[in-house]
Amino acid sequence: MKKVLIISSSPRKEGNSELLAREFARGAESAGNQTEIVRLNEMRLGYCQGCYACTKTGKCFQNDGMNELAEKVRQADVLVLATPVYFYTMSGQMKVFIDRLVPVYTEVRADIYFLATAWDPNVENLELTAESLRGCTRDCFEECEEKGVLLVGDVQDKGDVLKKTEAMKQAFEMGKGV
Repeated sequence: MKKVLIISSSPRKEGNSELLAREFARGAESAGNQTEIVRLNEMRLGYCQGCYACTKTGKCFQNDGMNELAEKVRQADVLVLATPVYFYTMSGQMKVFIDRLVPVYTEVRADIYFLATAWDPNVENLELTAESLRGCTRDCFEECEEKGVLLVGDVQDKGDVLKKTEAMKQAFEMGKGV
């Protein structure tokens, strides 16, 4: 059994990227894995202050929940980053989360998955989002391996991703295969 930690950065509860993440979780659970979905929008995460005190103490001086979340990231076997795309990259919530991983990034040993949804019907444009996420996962999480990427375009309104049956099936199968 693997610990699957899913970071949902959608500001909309049950937004398209979150629905995709839930389907991934359903697949992972069907294979006997333990899943947890963290909704960043429900947390009060401050911006990284760039002081690097965390590199000496192992945790951030801001007592806002990120230290607890960073520990979950450290313990995860699988890390799923799910984000909506508004202006050709990850959501602001995801960027804040990534910036705040400085105290633990060298200790992360998880398989990595990316899930992204966007209004743009041209899925190739979402590759910019995947590449920006790789700036963290490929360059900082040196002991991690990217295992899957699912980019879904042409979803504007809340719940539109549910009409993308092939994408939902892919999310489930991706989760099942962790």
